[in-house]
Amino acid sequence: MCTLAFAYKMHPDYPFIFIGNRDEFFNRPSEPAHLRSNVIAGIDLEKGGTWTGITTSGRMAFITNYRDFSLHKSDVASRGVLTKAFLEGVQKPLEYVQSLRASKAAYNPYNIVIGTLEELIYYSNVNDQLMPLTPGIYGLSNAFLDTPWPKVNKIKKALEQMVGLKRIDVQALFGILEDREEASENELPNTGIDHALEKTLSAPFIELEAYGTRFETVILIHRDLKGVLYEKSRDAKGIWRYNEIPFVINNNPNEALI
Repeated sequence: MCTLAFAYKMHPDYPFIFIGNRDEFFNRPSEPAHLRSNVIAGIDLEKGGTWTGITTSGRMAFITNYRDFSLHKSDVASRGVLTKAFLEGVQKPLEYVQSLRASKAAYNPYNIVIGTLEELIYYSNVNDQLMPLTPGIYGLSNAFLDTPWPKVNKIKKALEQMVGLKRIDVQALFGILEDREEASENELPNTGIDHALEKTLSAPFIELEAYGTRFETVILIHRDLKGVLYEKSRDAKGIWRYNEIPFVINNNPNEALI
């Protein structure tokens, strides 16, 4: 994931509403979201991890890179395995995050949100910040949680407006993710990359010659614990596919992968 927002316990019918884009090189092999055992997630076929996922036992995990190339190291483990391990595991959220803190130097910079409907936690290995999340609307890109980048502010505001209307429209949620408007010059963050590229990457939806938005994901969990993961995915040939995966949470977040 490169840009995401979620409403946690802010809607009377949907305690969790998630929207997120994964931006990646078009030629990087990836598999769209599917149900495997009790895990619903896409797979990065190059490294074996995942960028976002949820399980039928209510475990969820989302990850983004942190954009500071001065902190990057070569030959480190894939960050996508961290989300995958939580989804497939049985550790409680806080226990799992504590294990991440112990191995924070083994990975390039990242932000991760993991947990359940009862306990949701944000963590970044950049500043070793652990934050239990209270009900609210949150946004995340390639800086820290709720860092006010223009595209983070934009999708948070749009999600907040939809939550306020009470009626949830899936296609309108996709519309938030498909916003191609770039930030104005005076709003751009300075992350150390080329200015023209910084401006291109300031839009929620990105499309360059070889890199751009590959996956758009919407997750809705109803108060009756029925949910749906909706996904639009782009393959290496530029063909988009749409997918819906319904699921029911069995209300046992510590159930092992079977």
